[in-house]
Amino acid sequence: MIVNFANEARDWIAQNLMRGCQPETVVRELVGNKVEGELAVAMVQSVLNALIYGEPMPAGKLDLDAPPAQYVPDPSRLGRVSVLKTGKRDVPVLARLQRPSAALLGNVLDAEECRQLIAQAKPRLAASTVVDPITGLDRVADHRSSAGMFFKPGETPLVARIEKRIAELTGLPVEHGEGLQILHYPTGAESTPHYDFLMPANESNKASIARSGQRIATFIMYLNDVDAGGETGFPHVGWSVLPRRGQALFFEYGNAARKTDPMSLHTGAAVLAGEKWIATKWVRERAFIPASA
Repeated sequence: MIVNFANEARDWIAQNLMRGCQPETVVRELVGNKVEGELAVAMVQSVLNALIYGEPMPAGKLDLDAPPAQYVPDPSRLGRVSVLKTGKRDVPVLARLQRPSAALLGNVLDAEECRQLIAQAKPRLAASTVVDPITGLDRVADHRSSAGMFFKPGETPLVARIEKRIAELTGLPVEHGEGLQILHYPTGAESTPHYDFLMPANESNKASIARSGQRIATFIMYLNDVDAGGETGFPHVGWSVLPRRGQALFFEYGNAARKTDPMSLHTGAAVLAGEKWIATKWVRERAFIPASA
């Protein structure tokens, strides 16, 4: 069945989704404005598919019988072994999640490496920023109450050593990685639900994807133990990881068909006591080329 779908309604849905609103919240708002429930779900899903998968935005009409977009995960790059090896380091696989494809790894960093990363990052911390999905400009993140900084790829011997280790563990080339980001969350700070992949509907993201390809995986390293809270969670599947010093969470959200996984939506729960330090590496399809290059 083909129904009318006003461009004004489509744009309103897109702006709210791109600002980080949950699809369920947008659906409830539409239903509250007298849109029938199943139609509201279809409207939001069609816009979400366009944002996530790079499909054309609906224009004036909506086909309610169109087959839904599908994401089929590729086999995990980590394989099915229980212990990964990099140099002289054994890295045990502590837990796995099938969808989104994720693994919790132990013994990725030692205590001294964690301490040094924090010490090197502290003088350069600034309020975390993101690219505004509407304007394409950097702004202070309203979904992330943290401070952060970036190391350039290979900027220090420590950073270069860790980047090589990540590449050996994941099989993803060093040059595909963006600069290592260090984030500090004080008590009360959190990161609300968001995706790490770049939504192709944004012009700034289109340019970045053209240079380096889409983000396909994230490698989060925990640099300290958190007294309470601070879990990394996947709300669609009800799974979360407690931050433990030296451990890492690796999750994948890009497949060979160049699709991205909407199940990779994730959060950083509020730090209830103490503080949280993490190091994050985003990995692209191709060699990473920054905008300033």
